[in-house]
Amino acid sequence: MRSKVVVVNDKMQKGYKYTLTEPTGRNFDPRFKPELTPKQMLELGVFGGKYMTDCKKEFPKSWFARAKLSPEHHDDSLNFFHKHASQPLKVWREKGWIYPMDPRGWFQWYCRYYMGRRIPAEDGRQIKRWLAIRRHIIQLKINCKKGDLKCRPRQRQALLHWAYDSRRY
Repeated sequence: MRSKVVVVNDKMQKGYKYTLTEPTGRNFDPRFKPELTPKQMLELGVFGGKYMTDCKKEFPKSWFARAKLSPEHHDDSLNFFHKHASQPLKVWREKGWIYPMDPRGWFQWYCRYYMGRRIPAEDGRQIKRWLAIRRHIIQLKINCKKGDLKCRPRQRQALLHWAYDSRRY
């Protein structure tokens, strides 16, 4: 694969450049096995539709064809489970969870990783965070009947935000 440079110019980044070194959706760290692609997540409804509304030039048009987006404001009715399951970006910044090159957080990192960007140290940090979220799957399995989507909908929505398909549990 030939490397490709992506230049980002959106509301949160101007002139940021990164290189895609891997094929889209392939050659992931063996520990990282997301159950949903970024496109699937956007179609299901995540982050109240507010996420990525000004990033359409950076990612494939197909990701946005059926995405549930709300450019004006966060709208929990667009979330698959219609529940608020996000911390404000301010909290993420305060806790040191934001990588400066991905100012929108984990999902932005995942979208860029999925597209083929690799930053080994940051990738390792984000994958560890992703793995830690599995504890919520265990709680669903303990407390809910398989397929009961009404059981713990906020927790299920949070799992969708991390590319786990909580409809399966």
